[in-house]
Amino acid sequence: MMRAFKILAAILILGLLALVVVGYSLNDPRPEGQPGPEADALARSLEAAVHKDAWDRTGAVRWSFFERHHYVWDRERGLVELRWGDSRALFRTADQTGRVWKEGVEQDAADAEAALRAAYAYWINDSFWLNPVVKLFDPGVERSLVKLDDGRDALLASYTSGGVTPGDAFLWIPGPDGLPAAWRMWVQVIPIGGIETTWEGWVELSTGAKVATQHEGWGRVMTFISDVEGAENLDALGVDPGLFDPLFQD
Repeated sequence: MMRAFKILAAILILGLLALVVVGYSLNDPRPEGQPGPEADALARSLEAAVHKDAWDRTGAVRWSFFERHHYVWDRERGLVELRWGDSRALFRTADQTGRVWKEGVEQDAADAEAALRAAYAYWINDSFWLNPVVKLFDPGVERSLVKLDDGRDALLASYTSGGVTPGDAFLWIPGPDGLPAAWRMWVQVIPIGGIETTWEGWVELSTGAKVATQHEGWGRVMTFISDVEGAENLDALGVDPGLFDPLFQD
């Protein structure tokens, strides 16, 4: 019995070592780019390709993330409704204050505080995947131009602040049509640097803004964004304008 245990332990250790070796072999160091006007010009061209001007006119958005988190985002007022599992939260993006219901029952202050922290972290991640191209000139973002091995220009966007994981960086690779075709990631939640996913499944909202709904990576195409709609305001989106009234009631 002891011998069998030692053999199993040795196999597990060898397996872990193999995973570490593979991980290091796949790890791609973060490239050094050149900041300046050329990097900013490439960033502006990516913005134009996704119609950032139309996104700026999109005052309300509804979408689902992996069909698990379901959002209504009042961008005009910075208010969010998030439904997940048997929970529902209404909160302000500026200070993360709000109200939470579980199975239809409003949560007390302590439970609501924890749920609101979770809801805000979900929203930060999920809204970033919804349309990160329009965030290239946000405060705390550094842009630099990177030359790929094939001579193409790519844009390295490094996030020095903001969100829940400052320090992340993304290398945007434009396609022939100017839309982002793929990016490579150096992020805290993935231990291997330089993982690449595509940007595809582009849809155009009623305002004219473009968002990608699918990404190919890890050997398969995944639908991140579904049931996405955008409009000038909540009313035009077909959402009850009183949805967020509980945030303004005692």
